Amino acid sequence: MVTTCRNCPLRKQPIFDQFTDAEINFMQAFKSGELKIAAGTTLMMEGSNSPQLYTALDGMGLRYKTLMSGDRQVLNFVMPGDFIGLQAGVMKEMQHSVEATSDMVLCVFDRKRLWELFRDQPGRAFDLTWLAAVEEHFLGERLAVLGHMTGITRIARALVRIYDRAEAVKLGKDYVMPLPYKQQDMADALGMSVVHTNKMLKKLRDQKLATWRGGRLEIHDYPALCEIAELDRDDTPVRRPLL
Repeated sequence: MVTTCRNCPLRKQPIFDQFTDAEINFMQAFKSGELKIAAGTTLMMEGSNSPQLYTALDGMGLRYKTLMSGDRQVLNFVMPGDFIGLQAGVMKEMQHSVEATSDMVLCVFDRKRLWELFRDQPGRAFDLTWLAAVEEHFLGERLAVLGHMTGITRIARALVRIYDRAEAVKLGKDYVMPLPYKQQDMADALGMSVVHTNKMLKKLRDQKLATWRGGRLEIHDYPALCEIAELDRDDTPVRRPLL
C-alpha cells in the first residue's frame, strides 16, 4: 500500500511544518509512487542524472563522495524526512552518492515536474531553499569541527546531533536509537582514522556517557555529552519543512 500524503506518518510529527489542504493535494499529485530498497543499495550515484527525487519515509542511509583513491568521504547521514536528489534536480547530475544503511521506504517524485513546484507552490519552493540553506549551514559547522575540535569533541558532537535528529522523527526515545552505520562511516564523516574513532568511542563508553554497539546507540548522560560536544542543551528543536 502506498502511503498517501494526507496520511503520511511524518507529516503528523511536531518537528515538521503543517501543510495546508492545497499543499497536501499538490504533493499527492507531485508524488509518483514509493520505492522500497534493501540495506546496502545505492540509491543515487555521483555523476548520475537521476530522473527522480525522493523523500525518506522510513529507514536510514548516508551521503558520501568518492575520492580518486577509491576511498569515500561521508558527508551526512540520511534520516526520515530528508529530501534526496535536489542537486540532480538543479545541477542535472548528482555531486555525491546516497546509500541505504538499513531497509528504506522512499516517496518518489518526478524530477521533470520540479518546475511545477516553483511555479505553482511558492511556499514549497521556499521550503526547498530552506533545506538547501540548512545543508550549507551543516557543512559550515562540519568545517569548524574538523578544523578546531579534538577527536573526543568531534565524536560527542556527532552523537548528540544524530540523536537529536533521530528523536525529532521518533527514531530515538529515552536516549536510545538505532544507529546502523559502521565505525568507518563515522571516522570518514569526522576526518579521523577508524582506530582513533574506536578509541574515542571506548573513552565515552568507559566514562558511562554513551555506548554505540551492535547498530544501537544509547546515551547514558546527555547533559555531560553535550558539554564535551561544546553544545548548549536545547529542548526546543527547530521546526522544518517536509517535502
